[in-house]
Amino acid sequence: MAHRGNAAEFPENTLPAFSSALDLGVRFVEFDVQLSKDGVPVVIHDHLLARTTGLPGSVFDHEAAELSRMEAAETQRFGERYRGVRIPLLRDALTVLKGHPEITLFVELKRASLRQFGHDHVVSQVLEVIKPWRTQCVLISFDLVAIHKARALAESPIGWVLGEYDEHTRLKCEALQPQFLFCDHSKLPTAARLWQGPWRWCIYEVASLPLALELAARGADYVETMAVRELSAALRDLSAGQ
Repeated sequence: MAHRGNAAEFPENTLPAFSSALDLGVRFVEFDVQLSKDGVPVVIHDHLLARTTGLPGSVFDHEAAELSRMEAAETQRFGERYRGVRIPLLRDALTVLKGHPEITLFVELKRASLRQFGHDHVVSQVLEVIKPWRTQCVLISFDLVAIHKARALAESPIGWVLGEYDEHTRLKCEALQPQFLFCDHSKLPTAARLWQGPWRWCIYEVASLPLALELAARGADYVETMAVRELSAALRDLSAGQ
């Protein structure tokens, strides 16, 4: 799964990052959604603009039309290489699905927007935009209330991103019965098999083949990475060797 697209080689959460991931053969892409001042879903991880755009302020200070003109070139990482790459609106990001019925997008609802606008508004706005593509989209979040609402309103698959991997969280998972569970590999106990249930596990911040294979042996269904080219090539080489 491509974490914010091919974010190792392109500015994260941008159309070039998504297109590159698909060109590399990835079938699963995760990205983040915040709401603009006028309540339009835009694809960006932080609500603060500084890290990816170099601009002051917050997504919440600007209407969608303004945000869509802002460069998200990540000049701290890439210098001037991606000048002209802009913050995509969610509706524009979804166009990567055209002609790709095999692709699934995991759309993460960010907690900053949920606090700013309320769960009902954020979930309903995002569901409205993804409606034409709903069979290819899964809403995910750290926020339990948000994914409960997404399930109730859309009756579609949901994913919970775990803040902790402990017994209390396990009980919540068994009650929720989500289709997907996401967890940072660094939060997992060493060597233990992942909890079994009706869900599929996606473990993120994975950048190496040995770690991916270890996690697969422990029950992971997917690994999520920004290093899409490197990890995809390693998996292809392994498959060819077999």
